Amino acid sequence: MKTMEINKIIAGIIVAVLLVIVVGKIGGALVHPKQLEEPVYPFSDDLSAAANKPAAAPEEPAGPEPILAMLADADIAAGEKVFKKCGACHDNTNGGPNKVGPNLYGIVGNVVAHKDDFSYSDAVANHGGTWGYTELNHFLAAPKDYIPGTKMSFAGLKKASDRANVIAFLNSMSDNPLPAPTADEIAAEEGGDKAAAETGEAPSDEGAAKTEGSDGDAGNAATTDNAAGDAAAPQEEPAKEGDAANDNGAPATDEAPAAAGQ
Repeated sequence: MKTMEINKIIAGIIVAVLLVIVVGKIGGALVHPKQLEEPVYPFSDDLSAAANKPAAAPEEPAGPEPILAMLADADIAAGEKVFKKCGACHDNTNGGPNKVGPNLYGIVGNVVAHKDDFSYSDAVANHGGTWGYTELNHFLAAPKDYIPGTKMSFAGLKKASDRANVIAFLNSMSDNPLPAPTADEIAAEEGGDKAAAETGEAPSDEGAAKTEGSDGDAGNAATTDNAAGDAAAPQEEPAKEGDAANDNGAPATDEAPAAAGQ
């Protein structure tokens, strides 16, 4: 190959390389304009933090619907009918025996874990307080939420009218029934419930700690849930050597009533 032809080939390659470089520079200038000194849409740290903030968890329900105002017109007969579902686990007669749950005679207004001859769970035994109207309302609505650790497996009575009727019936089964709530007590309960709904916190109960003693009593009322159409969960464990499978005297369910010997 002649020297002239070799030189022409080398010159062509050089020209092609230079052309590619020049075209790249021109294209880059057209596609990527001069960078702005400041962003067109500036973002503050506050905006960035707000965007990255995790979504707030949904608020928990404030608590069960108040029932003090319902007690004046509560249907004791209806409460007794609902309470029959609790009969497999609780006796409610004066001097009657303990069953899977404690005897509930005189439970309303009594101290939590009031039966000396019944073996309560540690949660109930150490809860303290008394079984007032408000405490029973909260316990019967959701036993395991009100006293975590209770052996009572009942899911609770969801209808406020059922809870009011059962509590009224239990109050009638006593030598010293509690007097009807006063207008001030009703107003205070409704006011506390409203405030709790606004803050997302459950209203505090006077003597809530005492609900434990009535645990067994509340359990009886709990069975009413079955009567109301809410099936109670079966007892989780049978009573052993005096230990009641239902710490609170949880009512037996329609599907699997607890035997008195459990």
